[in-house]
Amino acid sequence: MSKENSGNHSVSAPTRRLVVQSAATLLSLPFVANTTRAWAQEKLAGSGEVVVFSYGGSFTEGVRRSVYEPFTKTTGIKVVDVVADLAEPQVKAMHQAGRVDWDIAYIEAEAYPAMHKAGMFGAIDYSLWDQEALEGTPPHTWLKDAVVGLASAIVLAYDQRLFPGAGPQDWADFWDVTKFPGPRGLDTIFGKHAIQFALLAAGLRHKAIWPLTDNKLDRAFAKLNEIKPYIAKWWNAGGEAPQLLINREYAIASAYDGRLIAAVRQGAPIKFGWEGAYVTYTYMTVLKRGPNTSNAQKLIAFLNRAQIAAAWTQGTGYPGPNTNQLKYLPAELIPQVNVNPQNASKCIIDDANWLVETRPDGKTNADHIQERWLSWRTQ
Repeated sequence: MSKENSGNHSVSAPTRRLVVQSAATLLSLPFVANTTRAWAQEKLAGSGEVVVFSYGGSFTEGVRRSVYEPFTKTTGIKVVDVVADLAEPQVKAMHQAGRVDWDIAYIEAEAYPAMHKAGMFGAIDYSLWDQEALEGTPPHTWLKDAVVGLASAIVLAYDQRLFPGAGPQDWADFWDVTKFPGPRGLDTIFGKHAIQFALLAAGLRHKAIWPLTDNKLDRAFAKLNEIKPYIAKWWNAGGEAPQLLINREYAIASAYDGRLIAAVRQGAPIKFGWEGAYVTYTYMTVLKRGPNTSNAQKLIAFLNRAQIAAAWTQGTGYPGPNTNQLKYLPAELIPQVNVNPQNASKCIIDDANWLVETRPDGKTNADHIQERWLSWRTQ
């Protein structure tokens, strides 16, 4: 029941650790599900350990409480986490050296196609997943040798104190400085984010965004020229946008959903919406020739159970794709997460396979877009 990569997957920034590492800091203690002992004994019970890559900081702390400790208690398998900024360089080095010391790694979508082609990952054993996980997880998130582990989104957020009634709802509103006055904020990490928002503001429909052909880029940069004078600051770290909204330095801004959820749950006067949000996937993979691949399969199956997926979401601030977790999330959190189908239907997932394709000049599409973005930013 596994699926091959369908090609419509997202590309993440190289600052993934900064994005997810502290988003969970402000979240309340995560909900920890009561697992079904009989099911675990039948499918997932074991011994020994499993070595898992992690981003460190509060992300790792949240995962330990919400997933790893319940997993060990239920199955008898110890989880050993190893921390690095990004997994990909070390996974590639281990693969080339012929000695793989990890069992599970989180892989960014842009890196996945080449690593998949090189045979670095083992096939996911979906037979270990329970029915609730299989039914709640969209098939396009099942790859033969990877599964979506978490999703983050850049959404439109605004200072509710400035717009106590009907605030901006979409990117056309972001560009409407007359109806919604005040300083704006956009990220400068990857130009493809702002380019997508500009195209939506220019009237393109969701399904028309990809691929980002040169004529679409021309249209996007023309639209970006309109809003550039109103950008008070180009943010480049995940926590900046919510803080600048709180400080009244932004009226409206793009921001990561996990950071916003944490801020709102602490009482920040911020509202955010999902129309035209930019969703990024991160894959979980079982490394081929890892020391404990059987235990790795069990941990991934455990994590994708609906109750544990809900615990993961509360522990990290970033949900996996299992929609059945909504049955176990606090009611006030459900409208705020990107796994909610009502929110997901408004989002756009970028095309990682297209972005890594090589152009006639030898550059990838991603490199070409980023070069145009950096040139525009310095004008």
